[in-house]
Amino acid sequence: MPDDRELIEQILAGNHQLYSQIIDRYKGKIVTYLYKMIGNMPDAQDLAQDVFTKTFYLLKDYRPEHKFSSWLYRIASNHCLDEIRRRKRTEQTAIVEEQIVDPETPETTLLKKERDAQLERSIMLLDEEYREVFVLHYLKRLSYREISERLSLTESAVQMRLFRARKEMKKSLMKTMGGGDIYDMLHV
Repeated sequence: MPDDRELIEQILAGNHQLYSQIIDRYKGKIVTYLYKMIGNMPDAQDLAQDVFTKTFYLLKDYRPEHKFSSWLYRIASNHCLDEIRRRKRTEQTAIVEEQIVDPETPETTLLKKERDAQLERSIMLLDEEYREVFVLHYLKRLSYREISERLSLTESAVQMRLFRARKEMKKSLMKTMGGGDIYDMLHV
C-alpha cells in the first residue's frame, strides 16, 4: 500500500478515487479523537466527515516535508475547536455519557459509571486549549513531543497546558467527588 505522500501526489495528479484510502487509513483515529474532544459520537462522526471533506480541498496546500497525519490532526483539531466555540456561543452544548458495560457487581458497575461520567464532565469543563492537550496525552497516550508536533506548539507550552489542565481537573473533581487523585481517576 502506498504511503501518504505517494497517495497525495496521485490524488493531486487527478486520481481522486484514491482519497478513499486516506479516509480508510485515518477515519477511526480521527473519529475517536473528535469524540474525546466533543463528547458525542454522532457529532464526532459528522465532524470527521467535515474534516475529510475540508482536507480533500486543502490537499493542494499540504507540504510534504511535514507528516501528513500531524497536518490532518491539526485540521481536525481546529475544526473541532471551532465547533465547540460555536456551541458555546449558542449555548447548545450537551454532554452525553458513555455507557460502560462491566461484568462486575451492579454496585461496582454503578460506581464506575458515576466516576467515569464525572471525569468526562470535568474534561468537558476544561478550557479548549487545556482539554485538547489533556485528551491527547491521557486518552490518546501521546508524548509531549507528539502533541507539540500535532498542535504546532513548543514542548514547554504543551507541558504548561497539561499542568494547568491537571490542576483544573483536580479542582473540579475535588469539588464534585470530595477528594480522589486525578491519576487514580485516569488509571495512569
